[in-house]
Amino acid sequence: MNKNDLINELAAKLNITRTASKKYLEAFEETFGDALEEGEPVMLQGFGTFTLWKQTGRPARNPKTGAPCMIAPRNSVKFKPGKGLLKRLNREEGIVVDIGK
Repeated sequence: MNKNDLINELAAKLNITRTASKKYLEAFEETFGDALEEGEPVMLQGFGTFTLWKQTGRPARNPKTGAPCMIAPRNSVKFKPGKGLLKRLNREEGIVVDIGK
């Protein structure tokens, strides 16, 4: 699913226009990004937690030439799925999946 598909799905489920759906999604993305930039984890109960992860610089090689180079340090995001999402993704008919505490 891409962003356009998500906008269409939200509009249909919320019974709103695509324009309104797009504005809601863009506001969500901005708020989400702002929180992560400030170093705050974003926790969505039952879905999961997004946290900022600072990757360190490290040596590497250019795969084309084999020349050594450095990969600069950068920020990234880690996602830890919540119990509700894991249960939903792992449910099978007749099988009980224990996610643990």
